[in-house]
Amino acid sequence: MSTSPLMPKATAVWLVENTSLSFEQIAEFCRLHPLEVKAIADGDSAQGIRGLDPINSGQITRDEIIKGEADSGYRIKVQESRVRVPEQKKGPRYTPVSRRHDRPNAILWILRNHAELKDAQIMRLVGTTKSTIAQLRDRTHWQINTLVPQDPVTLGLCSQIDLDMEVGRASKGQPVQEEPINTLVPADQSTRIHEDQAERARERGVDLSQVFAKFGKNEG
Repeated sequence: MSTSPLMPKATAVWLVENTSLSFEQIAEFCRLHPLEVKAIADGDSAQGIRGLDPINSGQITRDEIIKGEADSGYRIKVQESRVRVPEQKKGPRYTPVSRRHDRPNAILWILRNHAELKDAQIMRLVGTTKSTIAQLRDRTHWQINTLVPQDPVTLGLCSQIDLDMEVGRASKGQPVQEEPINTLVPADQSTRIHEDQAERARERGVDLSQVFAKFGKNEG
C-alpha cells in the first residue's frame, strides 16, 4: 500500500491549482510541510514544475477529494497504486557530457530555492564537487556573470522524485552522510608529524638508530 504520491511536489502543485483542499490536507497527503505547500500556492516554490493529476494516475479518487473539500478535518487517503515502480539501485551519479555544462546553472537554482540542502545532497543530485558548490555560493565561480538558475529536473540532471526526497530529508532534519574527501597531507605538516613522533620516541628512551638499522636490514 503506497503511503505517498509518486511525485509529491508535482502532485501538490496540481492539488493547489485544481482543488479547494487546505494546505494541511495537501501537506499530509503529499508528505510535505504545510509551509512548503503555502509557498507553492504563493508562487515561491516549485516554479517550473508541472502539476501531476493524482486522479489520472490512479492514486486518489474524485470522491475522496470531494470528501476532503467538504470537511477540512478529513484526511484524504492514497489509493493503492496500480503501477509497480521498480526499485532503483543507488550508485555514483553519471552526468552525460552534453549536460555537464548545465550543472552550474542547476546548482545555482538549488542554492536559491533550497538553501536547506547540504553540500552532500547537492552532490548526489547533480554529480558535482564541494569546491564548485562553494564557488557558486560565494559567487567566485569563473562563469558566475553568465549563469542562469535552472531547475535540475528540467535540465534532466536528476528526477523530481530524487529532488523531493532530498528536500524532505532536509526539512525533517534527518542526518545527511557527507561525501568523503581524500586529500594529501602537505609536506611541512608530514615532516612535523614525523619529528613529533621521533621526539616522543626519544622521550621513552628508544634508540632510533637501532630501529632504522633493523628496518634497513629487513628491507634488504
